[in-house]
Amino acid sequence: MKQAIYSSRTADKFVVRLPDGMRERIADVARNHHRSMNSEIIARLEQTLLQEGALGDDQELRLDSPELSLHERELLQRFRQLSHRQQNALVALIAHDAELATEQA
Repeated sequence: MKQAIYSSRTADKFVVRLPDGMRERIADVARNHHRSMNSEIIARLEQTLLQEGALGDDQELRLDSPELSLHERELLQRFRQLSHRQQNALVALIAHDAELATEQA
């Protein structure tokens, strides 16, 4: 069986209406992560769905995504080895640290 090749032409598309200012905030965060806005949004949606257990067993297929850097791939592999409780604690810690950095800036 031939596997479908993912491209922007074959990808499922969905229009999203963003509140005022959100596009610029996403662009800033994406730039800081060296990703496109689309990749940033997908990464964040995947992370949320992963935390909620909504991605199922196909999540392992995402490790070879060309959108992931070597460091992101390593972090994702290590993150997936943690228990759900540990994952939640780590995400909360990172969010708290990012919040503090934003307040200090």
